[in-house]
Amino acid sequence: MSEDATPYDYEELGLVAGLEIHQQLDTATKLFCDSPTIERDPEEVDREITRKLHPTKSELGELDEAAVEESRVDRAFTYLAYDTTCLVEEDDEPPRRVDGEALSVALQIADLLDISVVDQAHVMRKLVIDGSNTSGFQRSILLGQNGAIETSEGTVSIEDLMLEEESAKRVEETDDGVVYSLDRLGVPLVEIGTGPDIRSPEGAREAAERIGMLLRSTGAVKRGLGTIRQDVNVSIAEGARVEVKGVQDLQGIEDIVRGEVGRQAELLAIRDALRARDASVGETRDVTDVFADTDSGVIRGALGSGGKVTAVPLFGFDGLVGREIQPDRRLGTELSDHAKRHGAGGIFHTDELPAYGVTAEEGAALREA
Repeated sequence: MSEDATPYDYEELGLVAGLEIHQQLDTATKLFCDSPTIERDPEEVDREITRKLHPTKSELGELDEAAVEESRVDRAFTYLAYDTTCLVEEDDEPPRRVDGEALSVALQIADLLDISVVDQAHVMRKLVIDGSNTSGFQRSILLGQNGAIETSEGTVSIEDLMLEEESAKRVEETDDGVVYSLDRLGVPLVEIGTGPDIRSPEGAREAAERIGMLLRSTGAVKRGLGTIRQDVNVSIAEGARVEVKGVQDLQGIEDIVRGEVGRQAELLAIRDALRARDASVGETRDVTDVFADTDSGVIRGALGSGGKVTAVPLFGFDGLVGREIQPDRRLGTELSDHAKRHGAGGIFHTDELPAYGVTAEEGAALREA
């Protein structure tokens, strides 16, 4: 723990954490076609493919809420293809037989994790909503369940072991959408999910370290940045489960668990303060007139392109929107992230004004409005 980190009683807060570890396998070919599993140079791009995501009903006739939410964001996905890109990766051909080498390595990993291997393995589909797979879903095979590893803080259960195809590599995000590279799509990958048995940041790091050591002992996994990624699930008793995806290093796991506990604890404290103040959220109002002669470059630019300024009164929130919940992160940052996801450039809040070219006089006029 760093010297300036806030000490928390993790047992009292009811910390529960789990890991999902994704490890690429070092096989000659991809999971469902004969393309090589090597990384390609962006200058070697042969062609580009563009797709848009549209939510479709499942076999049960239901729409996934996450997919519907993602589809509300109007953006396209561009895929960079190479001379080695196969039709399976382009989603122009059904998958071929599962790569035998990948299956053999995955079963060896199951043995090391004391996994109970299934009698029959079937290829399933996991919905993918971020565009990182051309088909809109990831092919995944459940190989086993009910394993375990030992750590200094006790046994951590292994709930399942999956053999999957790796997602496409994110290259950049543009105004129109996201660009992915297909050289990584389809590389064999094992996903190892632990049970919610971890009770401290140090315990999360140790569990990941133990699993990583077992994976490397096979001699058949890829090494280097990006070849192993950890998703960290964290919650406290009165908080909500949050999944932090794509953690690259062991120290990052410990820091993320500690930081997320702090974030949730501070948000709960803000919740209690708002309840004590009988706080409420008012209706959105047009306050463009307040900034008619503003010197704020951000606001002036928006108004110049035909935009307007709207405000939402947060009664009883004074001093809380600017309250820090993590280093360099405040409640206002949380609100801004939600606004940005739905197309806004960001938000200003009166706890931080005057700033960004907004004067004290404009802040007072805004409050009056």
